[in-house]
Amino acid sequence: MGLSLAVITYNEEENIVRLLDFLSDTVDEIIVVDSYSTDRTKEVCLQNYPKVKFFEKKFNGYGEQKNHALDLCSQEWILFLDADEVPDKELRDSIKNIVNSKKHECSIYKILFNNHLGIHLIKYGGWGNISRERLFRKDCARYSDDKVHEYLITDQKSCMLTGKIDHYTYKSICHHITKINKYSDMMAEKMFERGKKYKNFKIIVSPIFEFIKVFVFKLGFLDGFAGFYVAKTMSYYTFLKYIKLRERIRIIELAKKKGDTPC
Repeated sequence: MGLSLAVITYNEEENIVRLLDFLSDTVDEIIVVDSYSTDRTKEVCLQNYPKVKFFEKKFNGYGEQKNHALDLCSQEWILFLDADEVPDKELRDSIKNIVNSKKHECSIYKILFNNHLGIHLIKYGGWGNISRERLFRKDCARYSDDKVHEYLITDQKSCMLTGKIDHYTYKSICHHITKINKYSDMMAEKMFERGKKYKNFKIIVSPIFEFIKVFVFKLGFLDGFAGFYVAKTMSYYTFLKYIKLRERIRIIELAKKKGDTPC
């Protein structure tokens, strides 16, 4: 039994080094599917890490990109990580034990996250005690085709691994806001394609409720100013996805009234 590390990337020359340095000796192959990065991601991967098999593919959504990476993996076990995620030593040892074992309780394994926001470890606001499926048998799971907020589709039992993933969410506030803008674009497109409608009242109220939910109900205030920042930016993301959905629907409606075919 072998282990493939799968990663999808775009402009991750800084993050990918931290991840590959830690796991290169643990995995049998590394599959990187890149969305034509404009930085040195490709050079870094190919020059310094002989186990890397580097592929480039136009990005049409996270689900499609991840499934393409899965198809390229040749080993029985898949460890699917983002470039800004790094297992701790305990988790690395747990993964080795699973892959090297002849008997397995599960085919899907969840992993707990430590979410870092800059220099802050975020413990509340819905960011603490998050677990996601990251290790699984190749033939037991696929990702949904969602452009954003994709999820693992499986009918297999899942277990929890010991150890955690350190997730380093952003390099700067500017980088974080850029990611929020990108994700809200894709989320608005996803909602539009599914026929979701908007109400002006919801556009106004939903961001307020999101802030209260994260900062108060989910105890974000216990993380101090970092918790306030998380609640505020999640509120902003909620506002953006709905206002962008509204904009897209209104453009279509206006085009129909004029008899034009919208782009």
